[in-house]
Amino acid sequence: MHDPTVARYNELTSEWIESTHPEAVDLAAALGRTLEALEGPCADLGCGPGWHLEHLGPRPIGLDASGPMAAEARQRTGRPIVQGDLEHLPFARGSLAGAWAAKSYLHLPRTSLPMAWRELHRVVQVGGTVALQLFMADRDDVISGRRVPGRLFNFWTELGLEDALAGAGFSLLAAHRLEGMGLRSHREVCLARRERTLADSVGPDMRVLLCGLNPSLHAADAGYGFAGPSNRFWPAARASGLVTHPRDPDAALVHDRVGMTDLVKRATARADELRSADFRAGFGRLEGLCEWLKPGVACVVGITGWRAASGDRSATLGLQTATLGGRPVYVMPNPSGLNAHTNHDDLVAHFREAQRLADAAL
Repeated sequence: MHDPTVARYNELTSEWIESTHPEAVDLAAALGRTLEALEGPCADLGCGPGWHLEHLGPRPIGLDASGPMAAEARQRTGRPIVQGDLEHLPFARGSLAGAWAAKSYLHLPRTSLPMAWRELHRVVQVGGTVALQLFMADRDDVISGRRVPGRLFNFWTELGLEDALAGAGFSLLAAHRLEGMGLRSHREVCLARRERTLADSVGPDMRVLLCGLNPSLHAADAGYGFAGPSNRFWPAARASGLVTHPRDPDAALVHDRVGMTDLVKRATARADELRSADFRAGFGRLEGLCEWLKPGVACVVGITGWRAASGDRSATLGLQTATLGGRPVYVMPNPSGLNAHTNHDDLVAHFREAQRLADAAL
């Protein structure tokens, strides 16, 4: 969380509650009704004093980063309330039917949101729905707040938000515009479905952004890419020095500055289930991601996928003439055990070359 923002809520809990009123209660109730048929509770993430909890189905649970806010919600509602961090949710994998987040994720730096939404993807079951109240405008993160000054707010453009949600493993279902704010910005409650796919592990200051073709269903269920028992990705990546923790994308980002995404986010049993439109859409999302987070190099794992996405049917392995968001692109072979045209040593050499290019580019 953004610690200064949490500190301001801690200091001014009573003043904030007295000067604020609940919004979008009808949307919270609609979400609660939608989730009644699913197992597991709906979590109110950033619950404040607990205004929305009674509307979120039969088993709601609240979470707030502010201790005084969590205590207030506990006293007012009698519901289970935990003090916790949006970036490290204290819930088991797939334990939630859905989540309601009214103006909570907008207090994180925008570059922190992909990993925070990766956490959200982890704890919500496949097919569950989340509702995120966000600020929409063509602006960067700002420190503001009239009633509680000193708080951080992030803003999204429409296209950037949909791509970010897709990268986090969610599909946007609907966006409900709320009244208020100025002419150049507005608030939306965005409803999104948790898909059976992988969520990106990406953030600022990446040396290498690894781009797989698309997740297999096995990988989507395991929670990390290249999860097949015959896949040579993790042994080769570790032998090359690219990653230090096998089968752990979060550790790769934090400790090795290596991010992971996919050209196409839709998980399939076989790669031949993908369509040309999937690759075209994925290429645009990937280009926007690289322009935003500026990795040292984008390393695409699989020449066939790169040819389909870039439209360059004559592309070969190695450094490409094309870039993604202005960042260099290196293409290496698919590490699948079914690819007989490469071996462990070849893959290690490709990973080392991608690292060399990344170090030169940064």
